[in-house]
Amino acid sequence: MHVIVMGCGRVGIAVATKLSSEGHFVSIIDKSAQAFQDLPRQFQGQKVVGVGFDLDTLREAGIEAADAFISVSSGDNSNIISARVAREKFNVKKVVARIYDPKRAEIYSRLGIPTIASVSWSTQQIIALLNSETSNAIWTDANNAIQVSSFLTPPEWITKTVNEIENEFPIRLVSISRNSDSVLAAPNFILQQSDLIIFAYQSSAKNKLETRLKEVGRSL
Repeated sequence: MHVIVMGCGRVGIAVATKLSSEGHFVSIIDKSAQAFQDLPRQFQGQKVVGVGFDLDTLREAGIEAADAFISVSSGDNSNIISARVAREKFNVKKVVARIYDPKRAEIYSRLGIPTIASVSWSTQQIIALLNSETSNAIWTDANNAIQVSSFLTPPEWITKTVNEIENEFPIRLVSISRNSDSVLAAPNFILQQSDLIIFAYQSSAKNKLETRLKEVGRSL
């Protein structure tokens, strides 16, 4: 996958390094060349100096062949403008923007651009959004009896309640992240598009769960 990361700050570096270590080709953009000095030595991606919504800068970073675009600079306006250019001008399929203002985050989420709040686990959320068709393993106990994973709400689960999902699938929903908020999964909580679901399941039920998840376009 070719991924462009706009913003070489703490989150941008963490995301770019993680994706690069997994074998993806990563281009990272920042308006300051000095910012690239904080990248680890093992980072093998492309470094592009410029503004993330400048067309020439984006083309230099390979936007026309990019599979995903992540805007995580320190400015809401730059992030959302860059994300919209990537989505609307270059038709990039997977676009994620970090937004500090929760009111703006909600608005742009409704426009179909997943947004990540400035929280300590932004990197984990971004990776989960890029790999939305597979679960992102988070934790397993010492005996490997219980596992905790995450993924985005499948289309078939939208408007269903937590209780309905748990009755259909051998999982226990733990929490749901929506825009800048995370809540515990109450039985009557209704799932929406772009919700990030944290769920637990018995390792012994993995095969059964894998079969059921394929029906909604997800896998472990």
